[in-house]
Amino acid sequence: MQGKPEVPVNCFFQGCYNPAYEAEIHKAKKKCHEYNKLCPTDYEEQKKILETLLGSMGKETIITPPFWCDYGYNITVGDFFYSNHNLVVNDGVAVKFGDNVFIGPNCCFTTAEHAIDPEMRKRGVEIAKPITVGNNVWIGAGSTILAGSEIGDNTVIGAGSVVTKPIPANVVAVGVPCRVMRSITEADKTSYPVYRPKED
Repeated sequence: MQGKPEVPVNCFFQGCYNPAYEAEIHKAKKKCHEYNKLCPTDYEEQKKILETLLGSMGKETIITPPFWCDYGYNITVGDFFYSNHNLVVNDGVAVKFGDNVFIGPNCCFTTAEHAIDPEMRKRGVEIAKPITVGNNVWIGAGSTILAGSEIGDNTVIGAGSVVTKPIPANVVAVGVPCRVMRSITEADKTSYPVYRPKED
């Protein structure tokens, strides 16, 4: 990333109103715009743009348009990655996806947090914290993964969840804020959970 401004991790920095960062964001937005104008099934042209936009990506990467990110080069994607429509990644610092990650529509991953103090926030002070998603993870529709979150291997994040802290491997986690509901077990190979309302 030589020549590119580096965003500091886990400490205050001047994120907004900063020409160096804004120039890099503008480059990524232009590439996203070109990507989103393509036919949704034009995988060859999509791949060409993603190869110039993302930091790295594995084989069989599918990101269904529209897709938006801030820098692009802070995003690394493993093999057999799939995201549905409207993926947003605010990648001020590293956002890492493992292999075999499925992401539902309308999901957001954001490394950015603005200052709590209003005077600092007006000056554009931010904090950036990395996000890590393990292998074989499924993230349900409409979920938001906040700065500093880590999601362990094989885990399922239920639709509409807001992940605010590390979620371990091999669990189903849901809610706002997202919490572990149960472990994934051998029973999940032969049956699918069915919602049954509690009887009065």
